[in-house]
Parts: sequence; structure tokens; C-alpha cells
Amino acid sequence: MVGVWTIAGTLTPVPALDRLDLVADPVAAALRSMADAGRLAVSGIDPTLADTAEFCAHYGSPLEASANCVIVAGKRGESVRYAACVVPATTRADVNGVVRRRLDARRASFAPMDDAVALTGMEYGGITPVGLPADWPVLLSPEVAAAPELVIGSGIRGSKLLVPGDVLAKLPGAEVVEGLAR
Repeated sequence: MVGVWTIAGTLTPVPALDRLDLVADPVAAALRSMADAGRLAVSGIDPTLADTAEFCAHYGSPLEASANCVIVAGKRGESVRYAACVVPATTRADVNGVVRRRLDARRASFAPMDDAVALTGMEYGGITPVGLPADWPVLLSPEVAAAPELVIGSGIRGSKLLVPGDVLAKLPGAEVVEGLAR
């Protein structure tokens, strides 16, 4: 798949396993153990352009081909449960409905930036579903799981991963959740 990315715009994708220096340490560790790691590519980018809209505009990658990963904290009493939500960049995750119910939480909200960074070992604005803590659910919208190719974070702001949606659906803890994206 590497080299055949129709969504890359002006990026120069290379096999992710060949450039583990372009991803966060937890992402590199996950890639080393993934059966499908050979289907992922990585490309370095200007870290000041990591936010989706700026990235797409600068590199010519279609917004519809980008997916965002957000970390959600669900609380019930003193208990806090975390989950990653991966939705198309043109949508938002239904945190207060679908995600809150999935986490069996009374309240759910985006995890505070410092918590998300500390718990994932990734940079804010680059968090990706690849390499997250093994006990976290990775909630995918059906659109993400079905996408032939996507641009997602790499764990750092200085690169992006290119990945087929079906590879994300095979990640540890991955669940396709109807109604996640709205």
C-alpha cells in the first residue's frame, strides 16, 4: 500500500517501520508488534501545521480523508475511565451521548490536555489510536473503519500516519460504534 496513497497531497509517505523516528515511542512500540504495520506509511510535516485544517490546506490532503483522535474521560463517582474516539475530521465525537453511555459514566468530557499527554506518551495535537494504553477502548466511527485510506496523527506534531481504516479496526480495544460521529 505504501506509495499508492491517493490522499497524500504533497506528502512523501514512506513505510512507517522504516522511519520509527517520525513517531512517538508508544506508537513505534505498537508498530513493531502489529501484523499490519507494513500497510502504514508516515510522512514528516511542519509541526506548526499539525492541526487538521492547516495541515490539509498546506499539504493538499483532502479534509474528508483525515480522522481525528480525541481522548475522553468518563467519570462515575471517583472512577475515571478513558477512551479514544476516532472520527472523520469533518465530524465531532458524540461525547455526551454515545461515548458517555459506552463508558458507563455519569459525565464524559475531553480529557484535560496534561492528562491526555501524560497517559498516552504522545504530544497534544498528534495523539493517535496506534499505541494507546492496552486497556482503553478505541472507539471508531463506522466511516473511519470503512475508509480505504486515512491521515491520522503519529503521536508527535511533526508527522502524520497514513493508514487503511480496516487496520485501525484491528487495533487492541478497537470497537466500531454506530452514531459516534455527528
